[in-house]
Amino acid sequence: SLDIWDPFEGFSAVASVPPSARETTAFATARIDWKETPEAHIFKADLPGLKKEEVKVEVEDGNVLQISGERSKEHEEKNDKWHRVERS
Repeated sequence: SLDIWDPFEGFSAVASVPPSARETTAFATARIDWKETPEAHIFKADLPGLKKEEVKVEVEDGNVLQISGERSKEHEEKNDKWHRVERS
């Protein structure tokens, strides 16, 4: 039996977040796998819409992993008629 610790358990997703911060929240709630081996900690993250070159990975204060990135805006045509927009 595998006991998997979810460090994000208990965090509410988007419910209490103002619309202006949803872009950051979408990134903050990205699905991440975390595996520890005798040699290292291995993290795998699903970051749709980002290329490897657009992702920045840093370790702060020796024990805080920070993964960040910025998705470029898509070109919008004046004649486009949008029916639904869920991605920021």
